[in-house]
Amino acid sequence: MWLQQRLKGLPGLLSSSWARRLLIGLLIFLIFYWYLGAERRWRFFSGTAMPGGAAGQCLLAEIHRWSSLVERGEGIYSTPQEQLDTPFVSGNGHIMIDIDSNKLWVASSSLPGSAPVHQTEFSPRVGVHLEGKRAEVQAIMLGFRKGAVLSVRCASPAALQSSRDCVTIREEFIAHRSRPNVYLQRIHINNPSDRPASLDISSESPSSVSKFSSSVEKLEDKDIVLASSRVPVENNRMVLVVVVSKKLNSRIQVPAKSEYKDNIVSVVWTSEPIESSKLEETFSSLREGAKKELGELLRASVEELVKDHQQAWMDLFISGVEMRKITDSHTPSSRTVNTTLYYILSSTTAPLLDRRLSSEERDRLESSLNYADHCFSGHATMHAENLWPERVSSAAQILQLVTLWTLTLQKRGCKVLVAAGAHGAMQGMVLSFGGLQFTENHLQFQADPDVLHNSYALRGIHYNQDLINLAVLLDAEGKPFLHVSVKQQEKPVKLYACEAGCLNEPVELTSEIKGHTFPVMVTQPITPLLYISTDLRHLQDLRHTLHLKAILAHEEHMANRYPGLPFLFWFSVASLITLFHLFLFKLIYNEYCGPGAKPLFRSKVAGKRDDGCCDIKTAA
Repeated sequence: MWLQQRLKGLPGLLSSSWARRLLIGLLIFLIFYWYLGAERRWRFFSGTAMPGGAAGQCLLAEIHRWSSLVERGEGIYSTPQEQLDTPFVSGNGHIMIDIDSNKLWVASSSLPGSAPVHQTEFSPRVGVHLEGKRAEVQAIMLGFRKGAVLSVRCASPAALQSSRDCVTIREEFIAHRSRPNVYLQRIHINNPSDRPASLDISSESPSSVSKFSSSVEKLEDKDIVLASSRVPVENNRMVLVVVVSKKLNSRIQVPAKSEYKDNIVSVVWTSEPIESSKLEETFSSLREGAKKELGELLRASVEELVKDHQQAWMDLFISGVEMRKITDSHTPSSRTVNTTLYYILSSTTAPLLDRRLSSEERDRLESSLNYADHCFSGHATMHAENLWPERVSSAAQILQLVTLWTLTLQKRGCKVLVAAGAHGAMQGMVLSFGGLQFTENHLQFQADPDVLHNSYALRGIHYNQDLINLAVLLDAEGKPFLHVSVKQQEKPVKLYACEAGCLNEPVELTSEIKGHTFPVMVTQPITPLLYISTDLRHLQDLRHTLHLKAILAHEEHMANRYPGLPFLFWFSVASLITLFHLFLFKLIYNEYCGPGAKPLFRSKVAGKRDDGCCDIKTAA
């Protein structure tokens, strides 16, 4: 009864203009609150202010330069606002620099498939600190295509006038891709204030001095620092590590409204596991070799070194995986895929970039890249969460991931790719992601038809001298189809392709920009969805060897696979809904139209007349 009386009074309440405005405003707020979502709501209400005052505002401007790279999937960054629990490392398979923990990891073997598994006590990062700073904030970025870790720090001096006077310290950490023994730390300091800035240069960790014996020596009239230590391994053996670096002044003075740039070049030489009896002989050899290489580097252009390094990484990322549309929670994101690829490549040597490689050995490795027979066998790894982990929190976990990937590729017919180093590892991972496999005469795409609701692209697949791009795309109705394009090299070779079953005549693949599309057909029993080959006759004969029962369109296959609930269930639900509405209609009819029903509307005049009659009767 109480609820009925409140509902009767609702029209009168809404007749007020202020009540209608309040209700409309409440609805708009709820819609706005729901649209923002939890994460966006926090950012909206907490604001975008960066901690650190004026230094924080300076850092925001620096981070803005990275945003376009991150949006394109070419890197990730961590800021005081959005901290990432992921290791920021730079490596080349021989050495790996962990910037967060300031540790150097080295490999005891240069063979492909080996990784820098030995952690040393050497601190490779040189600290650059502003004297008398009031506040300092830092952001750090992992650049995939640059193969480097970028750091930017904004420090506000004690006599700060405005945020424009903050001193910016930009650093870049590079483990050189094509020179496996070389490590670079690039420093760029900008002082826009009206006063000179003094900065201290020192080792980040004092433990490096105690664990590594170091000395200052002369090299071509230049001071260098030579540090050495031993890393114990199994069977009472040890790995000897020698690091030779350019020596910097312990103090830097940057004049007002000026910049300072410098590069710290280091060379890391390691030995194979040796007996203690060979310690002196091995140390002498490593020492002389490292000093000789550092001398060559000091005479070379640092800009050319960095350019060669970045070009090598860009060549590696010609191949890769691009996630376009993800419709489930089990498929890895674009960020997860690119980060995993970067970690594996950073921990894998690249023998094809070795200048000492003979032409015969180079030809052999390149041929294995162009046609890796029987790789990748088995189901696709797209949904293997242990191979594409969403979270990696330490350099040790990176090395565990490298071991797992190496073992997986070797057991799935990709040993020749593993032997090709980083270039082969990239090819194997791309092939495994989509379920691509080389056979004796063709390349086949054997993805599971049931998981094609995700849209992704596999680029830079080596086939003879050509590069193939294969994408799974969705049309306007959500139906999947395949898109293939070819980037032909110096010696073009004709390529042909046909969809599942090869009932239609194979299509010649050309280097047209628009590429070629193929429908997704599903056979019974299941066979690959696409075949690519240089042999036209082979594809024409293939249709006679598959012995198929039926070939269905993808939507027919899904309808047969997931037919839904039986007709009787839906008929029962519809019958119950109909009966409920008939019963409800009967109740309403009896309430207002049945015997003894009350009038639907009560006239105000009639109400007053009834009240007057009651008053007359009472007076009488």
